[in-house]
Amino acid sequence: MARIRPLEYEEVSGAVRAEYDRQIAAHGRMTNMKRTLAHSEVALRALMEWYALRDEALPFLGERLADLFSLAISADTDCLICSTYFRRALIDRGENPDAPRLDERDQVVLEFGRTLVADRNRVPDELYARLARHFAPAQIVTLTAFGALMIATNVFNNALDVDLDGYLERYTKTVKEAR
Repeated sequence: MARIRPLEYEEVSGAVRAEYDRQIAAHGRMTNMKRTLAHSEVALRALMEWYALRDEALPFLGERLADLFSLAISADTDCLICSTYFRRALIDRGENPDAPRLDERDQVVLEFGRTLVADRNRVPDELYARLARHFAPAQIVTLTAFGALMIATNVFNNALDVDLDGYLERYTKTVKEAR
C-alpha cells in the first residue's frame, strides 16, 4: 500500500496541472508514480527529465535498447513498477523480455546499466573501454545520466511503496525473475 496518496487532477494546479495535462496528452494517463510526485512541483519536474534524457539517447540506442537498459536497471533495483512498465513496452512490441536477443553492443549497454545499480559509481575500466568502443563521449554522458535518473525513479517508487498501476498488472513477473 502506498505511503503517500497519489493526487487527483482536481487537487493540483499551476505547473503541476500543466504537467498532468502534458502526461495525459503524451501517454494517455498520469501514473501512480507521477501522481505521487505531484505533491512536489520540483520533484515532478526533476524526474520527468527522464523523458528528455531518453529522447536524447534514442538516436544512438533505439527504442528497444533504451527499454532493455531501463528494464535491466529496474529489475536490479527491485522496482516492480518500472520493471513491469518496461516488460509491457517490450512485450507489446513483440519482444520477449525474458530472453532478448542481444549482440555485443546490447550486452555491454545492459552490463553498464546493471553496474550503475550494483556499484553505484564504480564502473570497471574494462567495462568502460568496451562501452567506449561503441559510443562517443557525449553519448556516454547521456547514457549515464539516463541510467542515473532511471535509478532515481526506481528509488522513489520503492521508498514510497507506490502502487502498481492497474494497466500493468497483466505484465507482472516477480522482479527477481525479471533479472
